[in-house]
Amino acid sequence: MAREFQQIGVVGLGTMGAGIVEVMARNGLSVTAIDKDDAAVTRGRGHVEGSTARAVDRGKLSAEDQTALLERVSWGTEVSALAECDLVIEAVPEQLELKRAVFTELDTICKPDTVLASNTSSLSITEIAVATGRPGKVVGLHFFNPAPVMKLVEVVRTVVTEQDVIDDAESFVQQLGKTDVTIGDRAGFIANALLFGYLNHAVSLYESKYATREDIDAAMKLGCGLPMGPLALLDLIGIDTAYEILDTMYRQGRDRLHAPQPIFKQMMTAGLLGRKSGRGFYSYADSESPEVVADDLTPPAKLDLEGVRPVSQVGVVGSGTMATGIIEVFAKAGYDVTFVARSQAKVDGVLASVTKSLDKAVARGKLAEDKRDSALDKITGAQTLDALGDVDLVVEAIAEDLSVKQTTFGALDEICKPGAVLATTTSSLPVVAIAASTSRPADVIGMHFFNPAAIMRLVEVVDTVATAPDVVATVLEVTANIGKHAVRCADRAGFIVNALLFPYLNDAVRMLEAHYATADDIDSAMKVGCGYPMGPFELLDVVGNDVSLAIERELYQEFREPGFAPAPLLEQLVTAGRLGRKTGKGFRDY
Repeated sequence: MAREFQQIGVVGLGTMGAGIVEVMARNGLSVTAIDKDDAAVTRGRGHVEGSTARAVDRGKLSAEDQTALLERVSWGTEVSALAECDLVIEAVPEQLELKRAVFTELDTICKPDTVLASNTSSLSITEIAVATGRPGKVVGLHFFNPAPVMKLVEVVRTVVTEQDVIDDAESFVQQLGKTDVTIGDRAGFIANALLFGYLNHAVSLYESKYATREDIDAAMKLGCGLPMGPLALLDLIGIDTAYEILDTMYRQGRDRLHAPQPIFKQMMTAGLLGRKSGRGFYSYADSESPEVVADDLTPPAKLDLEGVRPVSQVGVVGSGTMATGIIEVFAKAGYDVTFVARSQAKVDGVLASVTKSLDKAVARGKLAEDKRDSALDKITGAQTLDALGDVDLVVEAIAEDLSVKQTTFGALDEICKPGAVLATTTSSLPVVAIAASTSRPADVIGMHFFNPAAIMRLVEVVDTVATAPDVVATVLEVTANIGKHAVRCADRAGFIVNALLFPYLNDAVRMLEAHYATADDIDSAMKVGCGYPMGPFELLDVVGNDVSLAIERELYQEFREPGFAPAPLLEQLVTAGRLGRKTGKGFRDY
């Protein structure tokens, strides 16, 4: 039978500590909340009172329940008040020596069977535990911010943590209505180890001026369905906090991908700490305000595009899922679309797929019948590229094979009229290598749609060193006209989304490969702890492990970053034919 913790202590009443106090009190537990001085206690108490008052206003909590909740908490500055607690959770700032000092003091005050837990997100639980005379009763309980909302708690065991303590901690977390994942003591645990490598990489794209802050954040929100963009998330976490977590992870693992980008230190020195200071990667209405306000880096609401080429007729090359979606998007936007497939059967298949999709939209009330009919009237199928001689824009959406694309663009170069824009939807191949197969590289550009194209709003607009400015302007305007959100980036492997997504997926595979955590726990950590729509292994099996491997190889070949080298486990799965859902077996069996 798991031990029941009735009297809970919390040390440190910042945002996280106050949130943990609220979680405990909401679950009917008596809480002793301690911080270093009266001002800190007042701030923590105000946080809990404000949070529960908002819950009352939203009808999530009655006024009577709020009163009862607050009465369960006793506030103070004396650590001695924790002497009779069954469980004490430390949530002081992320500094190892400070935490060790707190645990040493708790060890002398608390009763012998009290379990001592740290909420650290990155520091070694082992190094904290050995500051006490009871390392077997020290455990990590890593709550996520905001603690009353986020469901994940990482339970972190050391090599000396008693099994009964782990069992009791897991049971306790479940009683709180949270999802627990139990893991070993390693820098970053699951969620932060995967999250902060990705965040650091996003900062490197921004620092190198590869893409704007708005485009990086929009790419990951719209392209991957993430709740926040990486730079906005860093502002929420705090630039200084993120630096400390990355620095700790780097010092423990010596992984270059965790070495904090130089801009972190520069921003900290300048006092640009994110929301809490009113300015970080973005500017805010006030300190602690979530409201983003315009600053010198904010792009205009409407771009002033010069030299836009007229586009009324669009050609699409391909008959697969992506091509079919692109055809539908352009036709619904009022463009005349001519698409080219390899046979009449494929032409008929595309028309049937587009018709079915539009009929569904009508049935759901998303599209009027006359709009459907108008869109279908604008679509013409053909079996040879010669049909594209008079179009203003061609979008190629064929197999992700460089030689096949180069051959296609060589033919388009001869067929299409002068001034026609030639776009490729490649997600990983170098656009300039495709452009070089034509005599008009200035007219070639990347236009990377996301699947399903009819639904996903993001388009990565990729210009090469040879792309003409008016071609970029034309594609940006066309993208807006078809109701998509364009993000602009230069021509390098992965563009924005894949360059950030696939190293994160690779890190997850390495974590599984090292037997640090199960695929289920890793997926749960990222979905429940970070709000991701899918866990990394769910996503890999959907994308296809062979596709993922090919993209990771492209990234590694271009950047020669050791951390980008595909995980051996991924290569082995592909060799074994375990490609994901499409073969019925991948990281999981279907």
